[in-house]
Formats: sequence, structure tokens, C-alpha cells
Amino acid sequence: MGRSQPATPQKQLVASSISSHSPVYQALLRAGPRLKPLQQVHAHLIVSGTHHNFFLLTKLILLACTSKSAIYTRNLFIFSIKSPDSFIFNNLIRISSKFRFPRDALFFFRRMLLSRIPPSNYTFTSVIKTCADVAALRLGSVVHSHALVNGYGLDSFVLAALVAFYSKCGKLRVARKVFDKMPDRSLVAWNALISGYEQNGFAKESVELFNLMLESGTIPDSATFVSVLSGCAQLGALELGCWVHGYVLQNGFPVNVVLATALINMYARCGKVREAREVFNQMTVRNVVTWTAMISGYGIHGYGSEAVELFHGMRACGPPPNEVTFVTVLSACAHAGLVSEGREIFASMTRDYGLIPEVEHHVCMVDMLGRAGMLDEAFSHIRKLTKPAPAVWTAMLGACKMHKKLNMGVQAAEHLLALEPKDPGHYVMLSNVYALAGRMDRVEMVRNKMMMRGLKKQVGYSTIEIDRKTYLFSMADKSHLETSEIYRYLDDLIRRIGEAGYAPAKDSVLHELEEEEREYALRYHSEKLAVAFGLLKASNGTGIRVVKNLRICEDCHLAIKFISDVTHREITVRDKLRFHHFRDGLCSCADFW
Repeated sequence: MGRSQPATPQKQLVASSISSHSPVYQALLRAGPRLKPLQQVHAHLIVSGTHHNFFLLTKLILLACTSKSAIYTRNLFIFSIKSPDSFIFNNLIRISSKFRFPRDALFFFRRMLLSRIPPSNYTFTSVIKTCADVAALRLGSVVHSHALVNGYGLDSFVLAALVAFYSKCGKLRVARKVFDKMPDRSLVAWNALISGYEQNGFAKESVELFNLMLESGTIPDSATFVSVLSGCAQLGALELGCWVHGYVLQNGFPVNVVLATALINMYARCGKVREAREVFNQMTVRNVVTWTAMISGYGIHGYGSEAVELFHGMRACGPPPNEVTFVTVLSACAHAGLVSEGREIFASMTRDYGLIPEVEHHVCMVDMLGRAGMLDEAFSHIRKLTKPAPAVWTAMLGACKMHKKLNMGVQAAEHLLALEPKDPGHYVMLSNVYALAGRMDRVEMVRNKMMMRGLKKQVGYSTIEIDRKTYLFSMADKSHLETSEIYRYLDDLIRRIGEAGYAPAKDSVLHELEEEEREYALRYHSEKLAVAFGLLKASNGTGIRVVKNLRICEDCHLAIKFISDVTHREITVRDKLRFHHFRDGLCSCADFW
């Protein structure tokens, strides 16, 4: 942390009696953080009778700790250091924390307390970081109490470490409370909370905090940009993401691999694949995460051929693909109907790279075969698995729903409900299959089971960015200040697309909803409200970009196709699985989602 520690009287006394040019000290320097040479120097200390010299022992033990030999370091400490001081304790804690040896860091902290040596802010910062690394919430809270008792409740270094600790443990309210109490907020504290919000799914709060950071005059760094760009990717906040990119370039920040990959992910997930590829092409160094992000970007937009082509380019001149890379390219094949390519890529996992397919890869294969109508082959793939995971059966059930295969769908649903009887999504999928087959009696039965178990469908919401501000809508949402205008405009849109041939797809959704929701079930879905608001606020000719947390429903998909035609606007909707680019009454997914 850049804080110096005063030398103890004992340390000063011994240091004065040992020259830094002495042969033993020089031998320690030559040994460095290498275990065997250090053990040889240790043996020489014992033979020469200087093994009680505190200064040499301190140097030896710190080098041993840096060598990552935890057992040797502990033994040296226990059997050689009779009266340790704060200097050696703090450095042992710091080095153990740095090299991710949490047990050792906590061991030395406990010994420090037992030795009645008062911890410093330096001590607490390292120990709290250790607790954050292993998400030890209870222990970290105890250390927080120790820091308060020892008078470090307002120390900026300790508070920054606590913000990072509570953020990594998912306790964002506590992290924000600590953050708000800081008299001087360091860049480390800002980054910790921004990252905490983003990594825990609170992208909107992450972006809002970034704006506060800029207003405070704090200069961001690459770590800040990576977190904010990830938040923009989650929200589909293209305007802010472009602004961040411009800020980075204008202020001469180095665009390293991590930051460039975050830019690729942001552009791809905000609907700008061409811009993502431009960033990719400009990179001189690319790692496996970079390649995977670009392949994923193609895949979620339905550009399966481009994803496969880039995957082959990666195999030819990039790093070896990993398990995540194969998931992204197989998913791209599934959404583009590239069955033969997907089969070959799946086979190459084990044949060429020695990777064992995991649940996600089998899900992609079942999804790919199922979407292509090869339901028997998809079922055969599942039967070969020793213990099919719920996600595999979910993919199968989705395919049965798509192709209206009732018997297969019921079998898949039964397996799902046996594995995860408390997941409401499975009941909703099953009710969809029954409804599409016209078995409304079964739909009612599924609904009653959900009610008996106290299960409710996940709430859907949609977000849209206007002038670098993100707005959120839920179904029949009336919380917006301009609700009346939004609803009037949407009602007029529904009238216009009705005249153009739109007819609500009632069977796809009405059976999922409670009685009191049916009045708003179709017209006021969140994505329709967001689209209407975007059309009201965005200037003529500007594209509309909406992000939905769930899959877009059949009726909204149909309605937005008509809306794009009657308004002559391009509308992009990113749902849970992929992008839908609506233009002139058509969708880029070709109704294959």
C-alpha cells in the first residue's frame, strides 16, 4: 500500500551489527525466493552459529515466504523467531495475502494478536484483503471490529479494503455504507464498489456510481473502465460505452488485452458487432478470452458462419480454445442452424484438444439438434449421458415447445420437475407445451401445482438507454413520469400495426398469467413499453435498442416486427439468449429463436 513501517529498536540494533556486505547476507540475496538455495543458506547459518541473528533470520523467513513455501516458512517462524516484531508480522501477512495463502496470512495475524503486538492499518489492510479473497464474511466482519477497536475506523486504506471485502462477499449495502463514511475516497475504493455492483448484477448502480466518480474529480484507470464497460454490456448502454472508449483514447490510456476485450464485449452486447471486430482487428496481442468474446459476439447476433470462421482462425493462429470457447461456438451453430459444423466442432473437443464435454456443451448440442427439428437425435444424445443435468432437459423441452411435440415435451418436463421441483420456469415451459397443443385442462393443472407450491414466474423487465441514462420498464409499468404519454403512443402503435395485419398471439402467453394480469398481458409487456418510449424520445432515423432480462415472447416478437415496418425504424432487442434486429417487418433471427 506504499506505507513505510518504523524499524523496531530490536531490528535497528541487530541490523547495525550485520553488514549488508557480509558473505551470509550476500548469499541470501543470491538465493532469492528459491527454496533449495535458501535451505542451504539456512544450514550455513546453523553451522556458523549465526542462526540466532534476528536480522538474518528475518531476511531468510521473508524470502522463504516469497518462495511460496508455506510449510517451510511456518516452521522457520515457529522454531527460529523467538521474539517477532511488527515488521516481520506485517510482511509475512502481506506476502501470504499477495500469493493467496489465506490460512498462513490468518495464522500470522492470530500469532500477532497473541504476541500482544498492536496491529497497524498496514496489518488490517492485508488481513481484510485475505478475507475478501476467500469470501470469509464472518471472519472479515470480526477483523472489521478489531480495526474499529484499534482506532482505524476512519483510515482510508482500511476503509478501501473493507469496501472491496464486502463487495466481493456480495454485501453491497454494507460496502456502500462503509464507502459513504470515507472522508477521502481513493481510486481503489471507487473501483472496488463499481466492480462490486457490476459483478453482482447491479449494472445500473455501477454506471451511476461511475458518473458520481467523475463528478467528484477522481481520475479513473483501466480497472475502472473494465468494470464500467462490463456494466454497459449488461445494460446495453451503447452511448456510455462509446463515451468511455472515446475518453480512453483521448486521454492516452493504454488499451491492454483486458480493456480491449471489455470493449469487444461491450460493443458486441450493445448490438455493434462491426465495431467489436474493429477493436479486435486493432489488437496486437489477443488471449483466449479475447477470441472467445468475439466469437460469442458473432454468435449472439445470429452470425453463425462468421463465428465458425473466426473459431477456425483461432485454431490456426491463436491460442488453443478452451471449454468456454467451445460453448460459444456451439451456441452460435445452434442459433444459426449449422448442424454439421456443430457436430464436427463438438467432436474436435476431445479428439484435438483432450477436453471432456461438460454440461454446457451437451446443452448446446441438444439445443442445436432440437432447434433443427432433429428431436429423436437430441433425445438419443441425452440418453448417452450418465446423469443429464436439468439444463439439458430444459433445452429439450424448449425444442419440443418450438416444434409442438407434446409427448416428448411432457417426458422432458417430467425429468425436469423430478430434478428441480421448485423451479417455476419448468412449470411455465410445460404449460406452454400444453397450451400450444390445445390441452388447456393440463395448463390449468400445471397452474394449480404452481399455486400449491407457492411458485411464481420470474418477473420480466426491459431497459433502454436515452442520452446516456438507462430506463427500466416492467409489465404494465406505470412508474415512469411520462406514463400517460407512453401508453397513448403505444395504444396508437398497436392500432397502426393492427391495420397492417398484426394479430396478437394470445395462446403464447395468456395461460401463463394470473387472472388480474390478463388485461395487460399482451399490450403492455415491458419490451413494448420500452420500444414505445424509445420511439418517443429518440430522434428520427435513430435506431432503438432494448435489453430484456428474459426471452422475448412470441407476441412481442411479432408486434415489434410490425412496429419496425410501420415506423420505418430499426429496432434491436437483446433478450436472455440473443439479439433480434428488426427492420422492415423482418427479424435477423428469421423467427428461429
